[in-house]
Amino acid sequence: MALRGPKVWLWRWRRNPLKRRADRVEAWVVLGVWTLTAFLGMLAGTTVSRSVEDGLARERVEWRPLVARLDERAPGRAAESGGVSRTEQVWAQATWTAVDGSAHSGQLRVPAGSAAGTPVTVWTDPEGRQVTRPVTESQAQVRAFLTGSVAGIGAALLPLVGGRALRRRLERGRMDQWDAEWARFGPMWGRTTG
Repeated sequence: MALRGPKVWLWRWRRNPLKRRADRVEAWVVLGVWTLTAFLGMLAGTTVSRSVEDGLARERVEWRPLVARLDERAPGRAAESGGVSRTEQVWAQATWTAVDGSAHSGQLRVPAGSAAGTPVTVWTDPEGRQVTRPVTESQAQVRAFLTGSVAGIGAALLPLVGGRALRRRLERGRMDQWDAEWARFGPMWGRTTG
């Protein structure tokens, strides 16, 4: 079938004497579902994306690097390969003083074989608790975009699934109506006049 003009796109709203009430209801259900799908998807995606980006920006502002000192010598030793020193990272206990003056300690990744008292950078939140290094602005934008996309798609699926269930129910009603009409008029077709 060739696509010609706007009537093809708006076929659900064309006048037709054979169109049933269920067909008109389905046309409005389809329009409502697609409108709601686009609206909810965009709203959820935008809201979640902004929330994630704001949270990550707050982390970049609040989280600070501090200098921690190793409590003991780190296990292992630096590996050498072909004259080039490669440092293996191991976990070691370190202590640091938060901005408010409170003492904290925790496990940090440090080069193997580091001596006790070696300074190591540790990222902390405003309370002095150890956190991961905050993401950069470009990493935050990518993370916010991906998280917002997943949230938007998830929110958009809700009206699609609901609309599909409603359309399935309308179709079942049309088939039941057709069966009832066929049972009533079908036997008349087999009669002969004469």
